[in-house]
Amino acid sequence: MTDARAPQDGTQDLRTGPGTPQNATKVPARRPVTAAGVLGGIGQARHLGLVVALVLLAVVGLVTAPDTFATSSNLVSILALAATIGVITVGMTFVIIGGGIDLSVGAIMALASVWATTLATQAYGPVVMAICAILVGTGAGLVNGFLISYGRMVPFIATLAMLVAARGLAQRMSDRRTQLVQPDNNALVELSTTRLFGLPLLVYIFALVVAIGWLVLNRTTFGRRTYAVGGNPEAARLAGINVRRHTLILYALSGLCCGIAAILIMARTTTGSSTHGDLYELDAIAAVIIGGTLLTGGRGTIIGSILGLLIFTVITNLFILNGLNTSDQLIAKGLIIVIAVLLQRRSLNTPT
Repeated sequence: MTDARAPQDGTQDLRTGPGTPQNATKVPARRPVTAAGVLGGIGQARHLGLVVALVLLAVVGLVTAPDTFATSSNLVSILALAATIGVITVGMTFVIIGGGIDLSVGAIMALASVWATTLATQAYGPVVMAICAILVGTGAGLVNGFLISYGRMVPFIATLAMLVAARGLAQRMSDRRTQLVQPDNNALVELSTTRLFGLPLLVYIFALVVAIGWLVLNRTTFGRRTYAVGGNPEAARLAGINVRRHTLILYALSGLCCGIAAILIMARTTTGSSTHGDLYELDAIAAVIIGGTLLTGGRGTIIGSILGLLIFTVITNLFILNGLNTSDQLIAKGLIIVIAVLLQRRSLNTPT
């Protein structure tokens, strides 16, 4: 029951005992400290640190490869590579904030690219190819979501099984051969070759996906529910959120992003292949973690994930420009992931 004597003007009584004195002193009520406010401040500080790290990597590039790093062709190459993995990273951000994990993103992208480049699909033209890639990616994501939300499978196991199955199905459909995009469907390839203000169209598609992802996560009920489900699923259920259905949609969203990424990689390579997206799940998960998203869910930002992705992409580019071994790249990425997780744990254990 509401106390009729409670002030209604945004103030609160200072009371020294169980009784309510008639001349109780009023002071302005404190604004509640919301989780969004605290996490927003943490996120801004982390974003600043990521920008500083990106600037330092650029300085390293200018010092170690002064003739090639700062060229327009190299910068466009960095953005084009980031675009494909970046679309997947957006979907991965939603899944991890929602308390899950998706190890199958690279394999789903490969399956979507193979299915879209079969001769039967290509006979219908580039639009149908793009729709096919999106439907295949979304369908695989729905399977993941159904197994996890309604089949009660652990996300790690369900998506690991999808990784193996999708990669195997892609190999079977293509007979382990690379499928070329036919000349009649060059409109798809033009996403990579056509440039607007010096940048290929696929970079703008990537930017559009990031913008939509940011709006959905930060300006919609779906985004708020994603944070709630990832932070405390039981509390979210008690608050009236259908946690199972929401989890299903999150994995479908991740699959949708894989389908869009398949379109971009077909445009870049003019092929569909079962080898596409190898270890993309590593890059996507690493970018999300470096960007500040908690592996346990409930906290994270799209901007942080994209900054983390750019850091990883620039590191890869620096290794290539300096002729370093691919195995050394993997070792460096693994160390970065370990350091990022350790820093996360330390920040969570530090009293505020």
